[in-house]
Amino acid sequence: MMAVKVYGETRAACPQRVMVCLLEKGVEFEVVHVDLHQGQQKTPQFLLLQPFGQVPVVEDGDFRLFESRAIIRYYATKYADRGADLLGKTLEERALVEQWLEVEAHNFNDLCFTLMLQLVILPRMGKVGDLALAQKCEKDLGKVLDVYESRLSQTKYLAGDFFSLADLSHLPGLGHLIEEAKVGHLITQRKNVNAWWDNISSRPAWKKLKDMVH
Repeated sequence: MMAVKVYGETRAACPQRVMVCLLEKGVEFEVVHVDLHQGQQKTPQFLLLQPFGQVPVVEDGDFRLFESRAIIRYYATKYADRGADLLGKTLEERALVEQWLEVEAHNFNDLCFTLMLQLVILPRMGKVGDLALAQKCEKDLGKVLDVYESRLSQTKYLAGDFFSLADLSHLPGLGHLIEEAKVGHLITQRKNVNAWWDNISSRPAWKKLKDMVH
């Protein structure tokens, strides 16, 4: 079987989402480095792979796919019988996985990205981040995580008592918030969210990915 090609940067959140899913499923892959800092994702050559100029893209033989959450749904389904069941067994479990994946994409991710942009990415580029915007995002993200805190007081994971794509999809963003944006208090101040993070971040696939990055 040919290795899956993952186009992106190992440090970037969306490629990490895909890579950790492939590691959970024991799928061989190689990273084709795309230098985001140099704007390589906006070159005409790359736009042939991804017309919106974003990473990741995967190539699996003749099949090509972009959008990280579409990619993880694809691999969780393609290799349903391998590794952890990331989708849920019943229709209801699957629906809850989808629900929390949507929450991650629409309630969590934008705030996480804006915080990272203002506190980490812009300063790294020698620009000044908007601290007032970062503070507002931090406050709003706290409210989102209050919802998670309530949910995780009832279930071990977001979709129920099994690890799923919904949890996996949060790993890169939470990791970046703690390690780079230095807002780990958002997690540690919430007992259930903190226990959940400790649990999901100690999975072998995530540890393996972290070893690849460092």
